[in-house]
Amino acid sequence: MILGMSISTFISLHVVLSVIGLASGCFVLSGMLASRKPAGLTTLFLLTTTATSVTGFLFPFTRLGLGQVAGVLSLAVLLPTLLALYGYRLAGPWRGFFAAGATAALCLNWVIAVAQAFAKIDALQTLAPTQSAPVFVGTQLVVLVIFTGLGILAVRWFHPCATALVRIRLPAAPV
Repeated sequence: MILGMSISTFISLHVVLSVIGLASGCFVLSGMLASRKPAGLTTLFLLTTTATSVTGFLFPFTRLGLGQVAGVLSLAVLLPTLLALYGYRLAGPWRGFFAAGATAALCLNWVIAVAQAFAKIDALQTLAPTQSAPVFVGTQLVVLVIFTGLGILAVRWFHPCATALVRIRLPAAPV
């Protein structure tokens, strides 16, 4: 039992939180690349990603693994990300902290999703029976390279306040 739930129920909750975090995070990243901040999805992403990291530590484990390392890193990244958004309202350099932190948290979610896919899908497990197998390491490197590039673009392109100002300054249409 974990938090009064059976292990299987708790695993299901953890997986649902993870999937919601992955999906909403992709929409948030897409919005950042278009210089938009979908408020509801951003909150959903940050909430489910934080919950995924926290619930990951409640599973019984005997050694420090990729999941625990990613969870610690995710929580460490989420703290300034949440502070940038809710504490400093993306003002000044905090916009960049938010874009980088949200992208890094999403990347860590995908690193764990890839690891779980290799652990649970027979065809992938055959290709990479361990986390040190070249196919597994190569796949994780591709994920890191993709999210590093997207993170750089998000930091450069995410200017939601500037977009809002442009919209406000547009002249009214003649009647």
